[in-house]
Formats: sequence, C-alpha cells, structure tokens
Amino acid sequence: MHLGILFAFGALLFWGFGDFFIQKTTRTIGTWKALFCITALGSVVLLFFIRQELLRTSPHHLALLGLVSLITLFAALFDFEALKRGKIAIVEPVIGLELPITVGLGIFIWHENVTSWQLFCIALIFIGILLTITEHHTHLHYHKRLFEKGVLFAGIGAIGMALVNFTTGVASQETSPLLTIWFVHTFLALMSGGYLCITGDMRTLWRDCKRHPCTVAAQSILDNLAWISYASATTLIPIAVTTAISESYIILASTLGILLNKEKLQSHQFLGVALTTVTVVTLAWLTNVGG
Repeated sequence: MHLGILFAFGALLFWGFGDFFIQKTTRTIGTWKALFCITALGSVVLLFFIRQELLRTSPHHLALLGLVSLITLFAALFDFEALKRGKIAIVEPVIGLELPITVGLGIFIWHENVTSWQLFCIALIFIGILLTITEHHTHLHYHKRLFEKGVLFAGIGAIGMALVNFTTGVASQETSPLLTIWFVHTFLALMSGGYLCITGDMRTLWRDCKRHPCTVAAQSILDNLAWISYASATTLIPIAVTTAISESYIILASTLGILLNKEKLQSHQFLGVALTTVTVVTLAWLTNVGG
C-alpha cells in the first residue's frame, strides 16, 4: 500500500483515540493545561530529530512556520473548548466540516491534482459527516436546536483547522514533517506555558498530571503521533486526500463516545458513519491504485 495512505490512516487512528482522551483531559485539568502537555512533549522529543535541520532553515521558511503556529494556536483553543463543552459524538462531526474547506484550499490555491473519482469520494465523505452531525433528520435545514453545547466553538474551530491542515501540509512539503510539527508545538508550548504562568495555574500542573497520569499521557502521545502522521502523509499524497482519509477519525471518536460515554446517535447518523467508513476505504484504494 502507498506509504502516504498508511500515514493518513495512522493519523485517523491516533486522532480518533487522541480526541477521546483530550476531551477527558480538558474536562479534568482544563484546556490550557491539556494543550501545554501535548505541545511540550512534542517540543522536547522532536528537538532531537530536527536540531540539525533547524540550523539550516531559511528566513522564508521560518516565517511560514510562524504563520502555521499562529493559525494552529487559534484553531486549537476553539477545538479543545468544543471538546470540553460538548458531546464528543456531536462535536467531532462539526469539527469535521473542515474537510471541504481544506480540499478547496488544496485544489484551488496549491493546485493539487485530484481525480474526479477522488473528488466524488470526498463529497460522499462530506455527506456522511453532515448526516452524522445532524441530531434529528428533520433538522437537516437550519434550526436552532442544532446548536448544542460546544457546536459554535467547533464550527469556528473547523474553519481554523482547515487552515491548519492546509498550511501544515504546505510547510511539511517546503521543509519537513518533523520540523513543522516541532516548530508549531514549541510555539504553542511557549504560549500555553506563558499563559499558565501568568494565571498561576502552572503551580498546579504537576499535581493535576499526577492525579490523571494515564489520561494526560495518552492524549499527549496520541495527538503528537497523529500530527506527525498527517504531516508525513501530505508530503506523499495530496493534502485534500490526506485530509479526507484522516478526517474520518471523527467516526472512531464518535464510536468511542457512544460506547464509553453512553452517548446516543439516531439511525440516520449511523448511516452517516457507515457511508463515511466505506467511502474512506474506497478513496484509499483509488489513491493507492493511482499512486
């Protein structure tokens, strides 16, 4: 199988489980502490692998990496707050609306070569996400009841995450996946760490981590692995295809929410899960054959 597809599926799995633990972490120790734990781990571990490349990085690439970092900070805060406030089975599909925006950016701005069949599959994945996002089938048109807790934050986060997906892919192609993720996570670690110091919450961080060691460690490791996998995939297959495949982590996350948090989905939402799952496999096959 194409290595890029394997990386994309790796991101799918790591994000699916990772967001489940991120939700638990944000609800127990807070959004900023959860963000700091993830990014600090990535900054420390990845530095060993990119220190030589960092010394050779041009000012142009540093500016690009800085832009990615700022966009990621904005998107991550809304993403985490959505997971903190809302039901994961509803919030995750809303965040998944980043897919069509990312695809459009990849095709129209980065001029990626995506076939008609791949676009058709991506469209079906988007439809599957729409089915999953809607709590009741009668609410497929606008209705205020669609906006449950966390949905507004998730919607803003979806726009931000689309920009993150696109700029991360571009930066990974222009520099390298590991350098891109290290730079972004180092920036976020400094920002979130500074915020915790200003608010005085840094004093209680270690105590909170000791109280919830497995949850904090799981979210930190899985989220870093997800971003490394995603960034690596974008250097081998189009950003649009990478995002479409990895975006289906929302199906895994929603399933975990149903099984472990006892959240409920309607029959048409299960149809959305099935449609997305089948189409992602088809898209991966088409991309593999084409590659």
